[in-house]
Amino acid sequence: MTRTDADGVATLTLQRPGLSSALRTDLLGVVREMAADESVRAVLLTGTGRAFCVGQDLAEHIESLRGNAATSLSVVENEYNPLILALAALPVPVVVGINGACAGAGLGIALAGDLRVAAAGSKFTTAFTGVGLSSDSALASRLVHSVGRSRATQLLLTPDPFTAETAEQWGLVHQVVPAEEVLPEAQALAARLATGPTAAYRAMKTVLATAATDPLEETLALEARLQTRLGQTADHREAVEAFLEKRTPRFTGR
Repeated sequence: MTRTDADGVATLTLQRPGLSSALRTDLLGVVREMAADESVRAVLLTGTGRAFCVGQDLAEHIESLRGNAATSLSVVENEYNPLILALAALPVPVVVGINGACAGAGLGIALAGDLRVAAAGSKFTTAFTGVGLSSDSALASRLVHSVGRSRATQLLLTPDPFTAETAEQWGLVHQVVPAEEVLPEAQALAARLATGPTAAYRAMKTVLATAATDPLEETLALEARLQTRLGQTADHREAVEAFLEKRTPRFTGR
């Protein structure tokens, strides 16, 4: 995995499709670093070649199973769960550039982002029951919230591949473009978000995280608290003044 930073965007590139233990550890460490880095105003996560991420590195996994199956599967609690929680806790927008195949925990990681751009024709699958496992990486939860319980059940129990175009129809991805355009489009989207009202994005992510499950009264109270805080930011004042002056606002993230 590599990280490059430019103009407020931190770009993370997975160099291999399988999630080895080393890759999971590196990715978790970098995500935690970015969460504390105020210079990062948007994150772009993508892959290389013909696959974005196909989940667990099965070659590594089978060696672990042959040694101690119970220890092998402890990685869900010890490695996958912290990674998904860290991605979800990132206070800035996360754009996922899905350059190719996306399966299993790779799909869970993709859905942990905020906005997804996918390569036309790329294949998606939940994968887990196909290898005799239940889901991890919060995939079941993400799918239920994204496509509803009925379709989520179908996708998880019968893990047949589906295309990026179908994923777009279901709302799992937000834009489908030719493969060679995935990175430029995802970069453009991340760059746009990096010049936006960062504090407002952080607050919006906070509301979205619980809006589907919290009682209405709690959602209203949360919105009121966040709106009071945002109303005192420089970005809010700049946006209002820009509107009155009929110009484009210049957000600084403060």
